[in-house]
Amino acid sequence: MAIRERLSGNEAVAYAIKQINPDVMPAFPITPSTEIPQYVANYIANGEIDTEFIHVESEHSAMSATVGASAAGARAVTATSSCGMALMWEELYVAASNRLPIVLALVNRALSGPININADHSDSMGARDSGWIQIYAESNQEVYDNYIQAFPIAENKNVHLPVMVCQDGFITSHGVENIMLIEDDKVKAFVGEYEPEHYLLNADERIAVGPYAVSNYYMETKRGQREAMLNAREVILEVAEKFEKMTGRKYGFFEEYRMEDAEYAVVIIGSAAGTCKAAIEHIRSTTGKKVGLIKIRVFRPFPEEEIARALANVKAVAIMDRSEMFAGTSGPLGAEVRAAMYQAHAKAEVVNYFYGLGGRDITVSDFERVYENLEKMAETHTAIGMYDYIGLRQ
Repeated sequence: MAIRERLSGNEAVAYAIKQINPDVMPAFPITPSTEIPQYVANYIANGEIDTEFIHVESEHSAMSATVGASAAGARAVTATSSCGMALMWEELYVAASNRLPIVLALVNRALSGPININADHSDSMGARDSGWIQIYAESNQEVYDNYIQAFPIAENKNVHLPVMVCQDGFITSHGVENIMLIEDDKVKAFVGEYEPEHYLLNADERIAVGPYAVSNYYMETKRGQREAMLNAREVILEVAEKFEKMTGRKYGFFEEYRMEDAEYAVVIIGSAAGTCKAAIEHIRSTTGKKVGLIKIRVFRPFPEEEIARALANVKAVAIMDRSEMFAGTSGPLGAEVRAAMYQAHAKAEVVNYFYGLGGRDITVSDFERVYENLEKMAETHTAIGMYDYIGLRQ
């Protein structure tokens, strides 16, 4: 029987790590992810797991050590946020190109500058093209569930790519929620033992990991990574189906909320989806207007065709970005969704808004105004406030 508990998002990830008992965890503290290695270190000190914890001098070293451990054949994990992710930048690409199934717990925090310790998605979105699978959570329950699912995804022989499991800093990472934990034996059976086929410490096989690639080989490496990312689509859904059978909790590339008859839709990532759901219920109950939400769970690989189908019948769409891209008309999520809709010849009016940068609040009334704008756009066929910042002080 599942275990009812109250945990923060960081505690939930650390508890999942305890249940999985990986071989190696190198880590360096940075707000707001510091608690994850702290809790894991306590589990190790108390003899509850036998993970090898490696104290390093920086986040670059943390990912370097994780890459080395994974290449050697160990199940390796780490955690970071914001500028720690930026310091890992070089090694993120190394991990992905070496096809190492590392799982990284990323607690999203705004990148400097100016210095800010609160949530937005500039860290993970900055690394969106590094070759990592990216999975996002709305709640503590979701980050726990996503973390457990990350291992059979990353370690699948047809994928072998690293996975970022992302949650919003301080909002879910430190906020305490009711959560349903899975029994230890079920988690261990679901994740299984890691049995790498090729690894450096295999005495029966001579291999090189991360060699210099001259021009004749580099492009083929990237093509191989793309093929693995495409393979990950099917594996992500297969793992989610097995997870649903174990827990009853259903996951896919994204969640469709009140989209069965929606005329106006918001597309968003992360914890603010909960606020948007409250706005949807208020609008529908008071006005009867048909509003809905698509909450992106898997950003890499991006589910282009599925998103386009989900938005095929709406009149207007607002794509909400929690990170800047400084492009002409959109942020990272906006660029992906707009491209998917364009490719599908979608007829809906589309607008891109920025919200929550540096941890700024977004409220139910903010979302209500977004839906009002969508209704006007559908009538006038004119985008209202393209490239606007929700809640910006004038």
